[in-house]
Amino acid sequence: MKSEKISEFTTGRLSIYLRCLNQLAQEGTETISSQGLADRFNLNSAQIRKDLAYFGEFGVRGVGYDTEGLRQHLTEILGLNRRHRVGIIGAGNLGLALANYKNWEASSFNVVALFDNDRARIGKTSLTQGHAGNNPHGVKIYDVREFPTLARELELEMVALAVPRDTAQAALDMVIAAGIKAVLNFAPAQLEAPDDVKVKTVDLTISLESLSYFLAQPQSEGESDKS
Repeated sequence: MKSEKISEFTTGRLSIYLRCLNQLAQEGTETISSQGLADRFNLNSAQIRKDLAYFGEFGVRGVGYDTEGLRQHLTEILGLNRRHRVGIIGAGNLGLALANYKNWEASSFNVVALFDNDRARIGKTSLTQGHAGNNPHGVKIYDVREFPTLARELELEMVALAVPRDTAQAALDMVIAAGIKAVLNFAPAQLEAPDDVKVKTVDLTISLESLSYFLAQPQSEGESDKS
């Protein structure tokens, strides 16, 4: 692997490549070239080669990539060759929806705890608060004041923040103090964290505004003919 820092855009594309390879493997495709991968999934072949070159040489000239071998390499590069234990702070509608996501079982992530400050929720589970997805027992809801202790006991590696904007920074500070280095933030707020803590913010408003921009553009003649 090259010594230069790998961008988040690159790792994001690796996730896309892995999903494509998973589909190819299910279909029984044993080898595929970068151009074949690009044509099949509407990707850029040069970008594929550049991204993979950061991590080594995986293809064979004239043959392409071994589908299963490249799948295993990308799984290891992305750290998906083991399960990661995840906690969620905020057991409201969003937190419950995250905990009850039906595809967690097939992923490399295991939601093991919810945290909240509402006494009416503490001690219950996502099963008693809403549909529990693939978890027949639901995810237990703990008092958020217990987070510093339980984060260690439950061996949490990642935390999702599903809290209001005005409490997000305080929640993040608590998570950082507990030694958690990876945080997924759903609060519409710019949060501050030290360089050794990765905070990824999911802003639904930005995504919707991007869609709004698309709708606001004049349709081309060809698109207009389709209506």
